[in-house]
Amino acid sequence: MQQKIIILDFGSQTTQLIGRRVRELDTFCEILPYNKFPKDDPSVIGVILSGSPYSVHDPEAFKVDLSQFVGRLPVLGICYGAQFISHTLGGKVEKADSREYGRAHLETINLDTPLFKGFEKGSQVWMSHGDTITAIPDGFECIASTADVKFAAYASTQQPVWAVQFHPEVFHTVQGTQLLRNFVVDICGSRQDWSAASFVDTTVKELKEQIGDDRVILGLSGGVDSSVAAVLLNRAIGKNLTCIFVDHGMLRKNEFTQVMDDYKVLGLNVIGVDASQKFFGDLAGVTDPEQKRKIIGRDFVEVFNAEAKKITDAKWLAQGTIYPDRIESLNITGKVIKSHHNVGGLPKEMNLQLCEPLKWLFKDEVRRVGRQLGMPEHLITRHPFPGPGLAVRILGDITPEKVRVLQDADDIYIRALREWGLYDQIWQAGAILLSTVRSVGVMGDERTYEHPVALRAVTSTDAMTADWAHLPYDFMAKVSNEIINKVRGVNRVCYDISSKPPATIEWE
Repeated sequence: MQQKIIILDFGSQTTQLIGRRVRELDTFCEILPYNKFPKDDPSVIGVILSGSPYSVHDPEAFKVDLSQFVGRLPVLGICYGAQFISHTLGGKVEKADSREYGRAHLETINLDTPLFKGFEKGSQVWMSHGDTITAIPDGFECIASTADVKFAAYASTQQPVWAVQFHPEVFHTVQGTQLLRNFVVDICGSRQDWSAASFVDTTVKELKEQIGDDRVILGLSGGVDSSVAAVLLNRAIGKNLTCIFVDHGMLRKNEFTQVMDDYKVLGLNVIGVDASQKFFGDLAGVTDPEQKRKIIGRDFVEVFNAEAKKITDAKWLAQGTIYPDRIESLNITGKVIKSHHNVGGLPKEMNLQLCEPLKWLFKDEVRRVGRQLGMPEHLITRHPFPGPGLAVRILGDITPEKVRVLQDADDIYIRALREWGLYDQIWQAGAILLSTVRSVGVMGDERTYEHPVALRAVTSTDAMTADWAHLPYDFMAKVSNEIINKVRGVNRVCYDISSKPPATIEWE
């Protein structure tokens, strides 16, 4: 039986980072809504309560029945989780005199507690809360303090319950990974048997049992997620998999042909469909980003469905949905951040069951699985690319000419990243056409009034957070000159230096 840690999500921006850190400990975990704890699941070995944007005193604050797991399983509360445990069990949580945010140091630590095994006195942690714990419940003891936070960490003297008011999952908590290792491995007893190899073996077996001799259709996008899903399914069901690759006209330059060639090398059965005329027609005059995504999603389903109907015995639709897709599409507060093309269910008329073999994986885990499957490295290291393609990298309405301009600019940029040996150091890069903006320029002796292009490059490990890549000035100067000189319709190049959060990786 596969062990797992349950992370109950109370709406924190860093909940997914907790999941990533647990996975890095070769331990499977599931991030579930705060009120969806799985009862009577023998595979659960521990529970982590996340942070939250709420105060425990807010009427809208998320609450959970602690009796479901406290006393039965090891529990770790983080930030709001720590405050909720204290508040619920008889402690006191009050508004802090000033917001406790940023770096702090553990001035006193109980190094005998298993949670702090291997810690150093003065270890740096990251605080982010407006309330603070002023009293802990009976039967608990303080195990760490900072200069400003008396109960930086506390623990039960009778049950396996620990709580910290700082965030061990973030980079700025220097020994945060050690703390999570102490909890997950030493306290919860993880066997650390979650790996790419075990995932492939388990998933292939599950797919064979789930699908049997049924025929499956997979919508390919050309990206690493759908490609890995296809190879994984091909290993499980072979000839019973048919892949459909729809060209909506907004792929990278020459991408349709290149990707089709790659899929032949992988031995996949792929049907290529050029539907660009339909997509351009339906997108004409549309400028709203969400509407663009929905139109492209709708059209993709229509084109895909028309092709899928030709495979009369198909019973399953497979998608390369991964964990961040599902997380970003709808967070715990019910607010949509942005619609993902492969998240949202299936139209009833398709009459197909949904198969998502990668739905629990983060992007770097997908790549490890791809390597385990023996896929070519250039496919595995390929940067993520949005399902709606360049439509969400063109601000304003979409036309074939604007796509041509952006394809040419993007091609120059990506080729240069490869030539300079920078491509594999970057999580994702691309060009954005600011077609709603015109800027004045001079070419030769003539005044120009054309569009700017913004270049975007970020570093990340899981797409949940990202920092802008510090590219060399000489590189940016060369790319800028080449784009302006060679791409008709562009007279200015900018570089996006926004991190996520607060920005997203894509502009739309």
